[in-house]
Amino acid sequence: MRIGLFTPLGNPFATPDYLRALGPAAEERGFHSLWVAEHVVLFDQYASKYPYAADGRIPAAGESGILEPFTALSFLAATTETIRLGTGICLVPQRNPVYTAKEVAAIDWLSGGRFDFGVGVGWLEEEFRACNTPFDRRGARCVSYLRAMQRLWCDSVSSYEDEFYEIPACRAYPKPVQTPHPPIHFGGESDAALRRVAELGQGWYGFNLRPEQVPAHLARLDALLARRGRKRSELQISVSPYFQPVDFDAIRRYRDAGVEQVIVLALAGNRDALLARLDELAKALVEPARSL
Repeated sequence: MRIGLFTPLGNPFATPDYLRALGPAAEERGFHSLWVAEHVVLFDQYASKYPYAADGRIPAAGESGILEPFTALSFLAATTETIRLGTGICLVPQRNPVYTAKEVAAIDWLSGGRFDFGVGVGWLEEEFRACNTPFDRRGARCVSYLRAMQRLWCDSVSSYEDEFYEIPACRAYPKPVQTPHPPIHFGGESDAALRRVAELGQGWYGFNLRPEQVPAHLARLDALLARRGRKRSELQISVSPYFQPVDFDAIRRYRDAGVEQVIVLALAGNRDALLARLDELAKALVEPARSL
C-alpha cells in the first residue's frame, strides 16, 4: 500500500527553505509521491461553490496564493531522486494546452520520468474569467486539450484540430521520458469525471472520500470501463482523504475498498513544523502500510 502526500504550497509559508526541506524529507521517510495544488488566483468574494466543504468555501483566504504547480515541481525535482511528483490537480481547461504540454514534458524530462499528471476541470468560475477562458463545456474542453497534448508528447511531427483547438504541424521536444506519456490521473467523483477516467485515464484521484464511500464510485467506474473494453487493473486508484481523519485502520479499509495509494494532507506553517508532521505521518502510516 502506497502513501503519498498532498501538499498545498501557499503564501506565506511555502518559502524556498520549506520546499528545499519538503522533497528530501518526504523521500527519506518513504512517501511514494508528492502532489501539489493549482489556483492561479483566489478571491475574497465569489459565487462559485467549493465542492469539498459544506459551506461552499475553499479553506484558503484570498491572499493565501498557491505556488504555480510546474514551477514548484521543477524545484522539487531538483531536490529529489526517487519520489513521484504530481499535480493534484492541474486545471487543464483554463490553460493553454501547448504550453501545458511543454511543462509536463519538461517536468518528466528533468525528473527522470517521475511525473504524474493529475488533471481536472475546475469549480471556480471566477478564476476561469480571470484567465479569459470559457467556464461552460470545460469538461469537453479538458478532453480536447488532453488529446492535443498527447499528439505533442507522442508524435515526431505533431498536429491536432477540433472545435476547441488547432495545432498546425510542428515539433515539440523534448518528449516525456515515460512512454507513451506521463500517466493522466483524473480528479473528481461525478459521472462525467469517471467517464473521462474511462475514456482517457491511467488513474483516478478521488478526493475527500472516506473508505466506505469508495466502493460505490469504483463500481460506477468499473461499468464505464467495461463499456470501453477496459479493466480497472489498467488504472492506478488513488484517494486523498483531505480533511477526513486517517489512521492505519483507515488505510487498511481503503486498501480493502480497492485503493492502491492514499494521498494524505500535509500542512504546516513553517519548515520545522513540516518536518515534525512528516515524522508523525511516516510513523503512523508509511511504516505500517508496508505490511499491507
